[in-house]
Amino acid sequence: MKTFGIVAHVDAGKTTLSEALLYQSGQLRTLGRVDNQDTFLDPDALEQARGITIFSHAAQFKLGDAPATLLDTPGHLDFAAQVEQVLDVLDYAILVVAGNAPLSGHTRTLWQLLQKYQVPTFIFVNKMDAVGADADKTLKSLQQDLDAGCLPLAQLDDDAKEAIAVLDDDVLQAYLDSGDLPLATIQHLIAKRQLFPVYFGAALKLDGVSALLDGLSTYTVETPARPEFSARVFKITYDAGVRLTWLRVLGGKLVPKQMLGEEQINQLRVYNGTKFTVANQINAGEVCAIPNLQNTRAGMGLGSLPDAPSPVLQPVLSYALDPLEEDLHACLQAMQELGDEDPQLHVTWSKTLQEIRLQVMGPIQIEILTALLHDRFHLTVQFVAGGVLYRETVDQVVEGVGHFEPLRHYAEVHLRIAPGQLGSGLVFDSACSPDVLTQNFQHQILTALQAKTQLGVLIGAPLTDLHVTLISGRASVKHSVGGDFRQAAWRALRQGLMMLHDHGDVLLEPWYRFELVVPTENIGRAMTDIQRMQGEFGQPEQNGELTRLTGTAPVSEMQDYATELRGYAHGLGQLSLVPDGYRPAHDQEAVVTERAYDAKADVENTPDSVFCAHGAGYPVAWHEVPDMAHVPYLDHDALTQLTVK
Repeated sequence: MKTFGIVAHVDAGKTTLSEALLYQSGQLRTLGRVDNQDTFLDPDALEQARGITIFSHAAQFKLGDAPATLLDTPGHLDFAAQVEQVLDVLDYAILVVAGNAPLSGHTRTLWQLLQKYQVPTFIFVNKMDAVGADADKTLKSLQQDLDAGCLPLAQLDDDAKEAIAVLDDDVLQAYLDSGDLPLATIQHLIAKRQLFPVYFGAALKLDGVSALLDGLSTYTVETPARPEFSARVFKITYDAGVRLTWLRVLGGKLVPKQMLGEEQINQLRVYNGTKFTVANQINAGEVCAIPNLQNTRAGMGLGSLPDAPSPVLQPVLSYALDPLEEDLHACLQAMQELGDEDPQLHVTWSKTLQEIRLQVMGPIQIEILTALLHDRFHLTVQFVAGGVLYRETVDQVVEGVGHFEPLRHYAEVHLRIAPGQLGSGLVFDSACSPDVLTQNFQHQILTALQAKTQLGVLIGAPLTDLHVTLISGRASVKHSVGGDFRQAAWRALRQGLMMLHDHGDVLLEPWYRFELVVPTENIGRAMTDIQRMQGEFGQPEQNGELTRLTGTAPVSEMQDYATELRGYAHGLGQLSLVPDGYRPAHDQEAVVTERAYDAKADVENTPDSVFCAHGAGYPVAWHEVPDMAHVPYLDHDALTQLTVK
């Protein structure tokens, strides 16, 4: 069975197209409308009230005589994490763009995600009945901004065949030799993401929808099943208090009473909108939901499939929950359930501060969370902005040492801490000989380093883009146990960071990629504002009475700019913001001073060590550890030139 996902920027008409596809394929008897709040795949009251998709939903439909699954996804950037979760289980995607507007920054972000997950993609240019819609202009933009392989495929005439053949040298030669372009060749080019079929229409009027369905039926092939059982969990939801694990089987099958890890499957549900049927078996290629599993999470690989990599799109804003008059424990339970559904919320509880914190993409997400807590959990709360989410890294190599030797315990760990590639996260590995530390102890050290969120020493923000290598250490045959190496490893990492505190630790801040449209008379003001916000931008593009400006700027400077824009553009300005990764903070010294984080006082992440003398352990400050370490340090040249396999 083929699985399709439909993705788009908000207001492109994605939900309308989903409705039209289900109606034209015979799945729906009546055609719902967003403005009537009766669409099949936006059943939630919040979605209907706002006219946007907030949650991903599944529907079953027919492509010819073949069954298929359609996964609808949110369109607003604030819920893009749910989109990314779905991409990893798709055979094909349908990208919806509006034919009466320029390509948005979010559309480009979606395209990059489709490329990362290597999802073959069809494009539907919607709203071709709207004022300003221009097929030629939109097609040219798709080819310039997305890929030259974006080609119309509604009519496969000789010109279309030649344009397709030019995309691949071998295909072109075969086409010139035979004058023919086999169907299998077109299917192959689509599957390999060299060809992206483009269809034009107006979903609200069902214009172009049949052609798109024909294209999906003709030019797609089923993905071969994996030889062993494997499945990908792509979301967690709660239905009337029942926890549902949504997954797609990619190899083998699922049956009731089968074990998934240490949990047993009691029921297999196949959803079609809000309704489901109970299945006796789920085969490779099919999507289902399993109730009451407790140990699953979005992105988890089952069977022979490894877990998915960390999502590309990460939250950039921090908020704290203000319970007002509500019970704090009830709020925590509710937020933990919502965090189970959306792991990117990163819900945390500070016992010391008695505070619930979370991370989000933007203010619309906060509005939805507030409404969800009220409607689902009957809790009236508010959220307090806590600023942007910083990260920390280093820009030079250092050796960190941790020693843990209270009475009858012993461990010493030496780590090489080096800058990693941008966006690489944290990489842990070993270059330590098993003659120095056994494989068992090395495994315990690397596991400990990955077991918790490692924090920097500038403001206590999470570390990223580091390559940490175990290079040496020492154990005691008599006294060393696994917990000793956990303590020594954590201390070694922090101690190394402290060695760089004033000259090598780097604070990273999130940046937005922005698209700003203002009345032409206001473009000078807009450019001045971006420069003031430490941003960068390209050449302004004038289109009649409006001018478009694109570029990047720090989140900390631009997060509230929409309010300022409304003031001077009198409601005629538009601002689109997309996370654009992390860069060195433009005001590191000011942020560090403001946060006043004392790394030495953070007892849960101490950089100090514990040594033993006269039968008792005693603390040693981080800066004294180099003189006290039992294992010699590497010299600087050896440390920097160390090659890690």
